Amino acid sequence: MPRLSFSDYLTAIRRESARFRDVLADCDPEAPVASCPDWTADDLLWHLATVHHWWCAMVTNRPQSPDAMGYEEPPRPEGHAALLAAFDEQHAAFVAAIEEADPSEPAWSWSGDLGNHTVAFTYRRQAHEALIHRLDAELAAGEVTPLDPALAADGVDETLDVMYGNLPAWGTFEALPRYVEFRMSDAGTSVWTQLGIFAGVAPDGEAFADEKDMHVVPDPGIPADTVVEGTADDLDAWLWHRRDDTGITVTGDRSAYDHARVVLDHPID
Repeated sequence: MPRLSFSDYLTAIRRESARFRDVLADCDPEAPVASCPDWTADDLLWHLATVHHWWCAMVTNRPQSPDAMGYEEPPRPEGHAALLAAFDEQHAAFVAAIEEADPSEPAWSWSGDLGNHTVAFTYRRQAHEALIHRLDAELAAGEVTPLDPALAADGVDETLDVMYGNLPAWGTFEALPRYVEFRMSDAGTSVWTQLGIFAGVAPDGEAFADEKDMHVVPDPGIPADTVVEGTADDLDAWLWHRRDDTGITVTGDRSAYDHARVVLDHPID
């Protein structure tokens, strides 16, 4: 499916971050964040501040890796007001950094796909980071609002492709002739995934074999084994474990869906 423009991603980063900040400014700092176990509202506020600090450093020092630049996370300030001020500072610096960078320029990223080692990856990834954490903030405050339909539709693709489908350089994916279609009823589009098996040995020596996996693929031109359908809003939030499956329907081969569920049950932040 076509991606949004870089100006759209930048608008989303600004809009979703502003909503995130506004909600948490008036929220009880100790309110639990149900979608992020063990976090309080202030923990969530600091988390996105450090995320923006991290990606500001990756863009500003592009294409150096965190190790090469000697990246260090800033110390966490004390108190709600100080955390809000730190968020404002880190967000402003991050937006300024990506605004002046050409999306096509090389920049470090954690993606196993070397094609994602560009500023463009940061634009898209951080638009969705801000969107989902805005939802976390709203859940903590009890003030949930709808997700932007176009951004949520792009988010279904990004979540399945980047967050669940990232293939590290040390791993292999053995594709199976089985497909799951994630159909967005309101957007008139789908994201197709192919089921398969992951194997490999991580740098720390941990070995993986016969692990259920799936990767985003073009429409194969044949009926899907399983169709998972819902609005873009519901699917995006559900894939991120921020919402239950109310409003989502599953039809087709149950075993294919069970395979996909194993992959989707992995935690993502």
